[in-house]
Amino acid sequence: MKVRFWGVRGSYPVPGPSTNRYGGNTSCVEVRPFDGGPRVIIDAGTGIRRLGKEMMAGEFGAGSGEAHLLVSHTHWDHIQGLPFFAPLYQKGNRFHVYAKQRDDQHLSAIFASQSDSPYFTVPFDKVQAEVAFRELSEDTRFEIGPVRVRCARLNHPWSALAYRLDCEGGSVAYVTDTAPFRDILIDKEFIRQPPRPGDPLKPEDAAKLRAMRDGVVRLCEGADLVIYDTQFTPEEYVSRPHWGHSCPEDAIEIAEAAGAKTLALFHHAPERSDEELDLVLAACRKKTRVQLVAAAESLELGLG
Repeated sequence: MKVRFWGVRGSYPVPGPSTNRYGGNTSCVEVRPFDGGPRVIIDAGTGIRRLGKEMMAGEFGAGSGEAHLLVSHTHWDHIQGLPFFAPLYQKGNRFHVYAKQRDDQHLSAIFASQSDSPYFTVPFDKVQAEVAFRELSEDTRFEIGPVRVRCARLNHPWSALAYRLDCEGGSVAYVTDTAPFRDILIDKEFIRQPPRPGDPLKPEDAAKLRAMRDGVVRLCEGADLVIYDTQFTPEEYVSRPHWGHSCPEDAIEIAEAAGAKTLALFHHAPERSDEELDLVLAACRKKTRVQLVAAAESLELGLG
């Protein structure tokens, strides 16, 4: 399978001279079998706009395309590109959208609300493509043609899903957004007054975190590529542990425990320049034998 990065930043897009090499668009990754099988897109940050333009040059421009969108969670930086995704407005195209089930709102209503007046000019129910929604639990397994998909829960406000995709002897795990599994359990809403990192946890919270970590390690076990949230430095994490993001050291720990082959640092802090990311990558390579890359727009990796 082929994995291509279209957006690699977290929180908000930051195009400009200081982010040209790694890219300034928010999260979007494309996964495709080598034989040109089903097109799978993970997350719909602003990177999906340019992906959509590329798709329109082929069957999607003719209204005969079909694709599957796996959404880690519906925070703004992971869906903000969808209203500008050109294939949605071409009649005949078909899209399947997957995300975690919520107790309070159906998935289709969440996407519709981002395009409601006065926020956007085209309501979601006016798009020309056919869109079907499927809500997932944290242990759902399913298939998209030859691609086998598994899920795991992450430690993030209102929770997020990690995905693993296996196809043609290759495997990729997509793990963003998540806090580490040691200091704080983020069960639902944003925590206004979090405990300090290192403070003792309630036994029931510690047990939930251990189970969550075990699930993520199993999801990444033996993967050819793990794409992992590394938005914070350790110093930044100490002041914002409740925001639901990890450090490169946390990603390395999970990748090593899982026996993953390659780790891609991902969901880069929006204010982190290309030069600063170079330094982060160089420092991390000295800490592990796992092959490391820093995710960058247009980077394409072949797996399997």
